[in-house]
Amino acid sequence: MLLEQLPALIGVVVGSAASYATQNLAERRKWKRQREERWDEKRFETYGRYANALKAQLRIAQRIGAAKGFTDVADPVDPAEGLLLLAEAESRRAEEWESVLLVGDAATITAARRWHETIWTIELLVREGTVDDSKWTKAHRLASAARDAFYLSSRRELGIAGAPPPSGDWPRPWRIDLTE
Repeated sequence: MLLEQLPALIGVVVGSAASYATQNLAERRKWKRQREERWDEKRFETYGRYANALKAQLRIAQRIGAAKGFTDVADPVDPAEGLLLLAEAESRRAEEWESVLLVGDAATITAARRWHETIWTIELLVREGTVDDSKWTKAHRLASAARDAFYLSSRRELGIAGAPPPSGDWPRPWRIDLTE
């Protein structure tokens, strides 16, 4: 009698094992997909905060530059006040940098580092005092290119299709020609 029921028992055991294995595999895939989505969300937030911190730093340096006579930037700030703001902005950037180091891949970290080094160059120009227009323009072009490289790398890492539009040439005319 047991021998007659053995094929049915084997079928039940094999079916149960196959069902368990299939369900376990599906749960693992679901867990892995959810984990990747969480990390992508964290990377997106981290890269956005870092980019905003760098843009704030650049904006303050530009405002100091405007006070020193660079006409391609509006909204000047007193250099003494601006340097204090710049120090605060650098502290914020440094805090955000640690998060980039934690979640970024090597290419994105390299691009982020290059971008903040170009911002530091602009800061050094305004700290040194008088700067010629060619150095100011070149530093901004390098910063724009570094920004583009950071966005390209971070978008690739996040799986966002396509490249962002390039920053373009610096300086941009901040007044639109209304004579046409």
